[in-house]
Amino acid sequence: MAEKERVISALEKSNPWWKKDFSVDYKPRKIFLEIRKFMGRRQIISLTGLRRTGKTTLLLKIVHDYLSEYGKESIVYFSFDDFRNVRIEEVIDAYLYLLKKENSGKILVILDEIQKVEGWDEQLKRIYDEHRNFKILISGSESLFIRKGTRESLAGRMFEFQIKTLDFEEFLDFKGIKFKNLRLYKKEILFEFRKFIFCNGFPEAVDESEDFINKYTKENVIEKIIYRDIPQIIQIGSPEILLQIFSIIAKKPGQLLSIDSLASETGISRQTVSNYLDYLEKSFLIRKLYNYSSNTRKTQTRLKKYYPTIIMPEDAENKEIFGLIFETVIVNSLDAEFFWRDVYKNEVDIILRGKMILPIEIKVSEIYSSSLKLFMKKFKLKKGVLLTYEKEAKESDGITVVPFYEVLLGDLLKR
Repeated sequence: MAEKERVISALEKSNPWWKKDFSVDYKPRKIFLEIRKFMGRRQIISLTGLRRTGKTTLLLKIVHDYLSEYGKESIVYFSFDDFRNVRIEEVIDAYLYLLKKENSGKILVILDEIQKVEGWDEQLKRIYDEHRNFKILISGSESLFIRKGTRESLAGRMFEFQIKTLDFEEFLDFKGIKFKNLRLYKKEILFEFRKFIFCNGFPEAVDESEDFINKYTKENVIEKIIYRDIPQIIQIGSPEILLQIFSIIAKKPGQLLSIDSLASETGISRQTVSNYLDYLEKSFLIRKLYNYSSNTRKTQTRLKKYYPTIIMPEDAENKEIFGLIFETVIVNSLDAEFFWRDVYKNEVDIILRGKMILPIEIKVSEIYSSSLKLFMKKFKLKKGVLLTYEKEAKESDGITVVPFYEVLLGDLLKR
């Protein structure tokens, strides 16, 4: 089949609303309301994020919600997953040809897995500049900016949204569970939290068995990213070493990583290790935390901590490392960017920066942290949080001791 015919066939299959009524199996996501705010703007909307987090479902929900505004034949969806060598303009031309449309009036153009296309950013920039009647949405299973320079070429033309796995509150919503009294339902909350840890908040895995989740996480997410997605975009000398580096981080989350030590352990150059860490981070498989300092330059140059964004299913129920697993889930849930560690190895797990600096120490059962007090004194802070698994205590010296669900399901950090 000729390439144009393949594109036309794919368009017919992936745009069912052209011929019949259309519905989408959708459960509410917090990020969707944020995306909608920018639908009336000229700029491109970009959805990025880890594999299987629901980006395509969100795109189809937008199709459903905007059918009446655009008209069913003025919305076109196309996925480049199996069309790496097709140019974006060829897809637009095939769409206009198939529907016998003039390139006029408002048209909603949705391009999924666009990062698979070589030079997609320059192609998209030209289309955006030439077709002012297009509202364009794009998505990618890893960061669209894994290649250097792509962000700069679209500066001012795009708003980016990272679609993450479900947070704990969304996980419960997907299951139709609402806890109005958190103290009263503590046992039930802890029971559901263990399930949340195991499924990693993947929408398709919420009600699945442990065997399914184990296979799904390894084969549909981790291995596909490392052995297929990243090598399709960036030339990788050894995906096996990329997996090895991810596994090192996954087995010991929150460790201070030395590039030199990692290079020695994996047998590759220091620069290659640095590049591989960057690829893993931009593919949303790991999270990097900077050592907090009031001096930005010092923050950038100090050793960094790395956490996996995915808990390996075989580790989820491992009691010996549950403290590390719990810490990892909280770090990811709070979108942490900073920790703190001084030369004497005093350490605070999370430093949140917003209207105020808020240090958060994570403990499974303890309700005391000398490091937290030290940090508060050093930076002249009046408030800190010690987050536990289930214990709580009265506030003392400005430190609030609460179980994690008071933060993830309550409004403690919103006050």
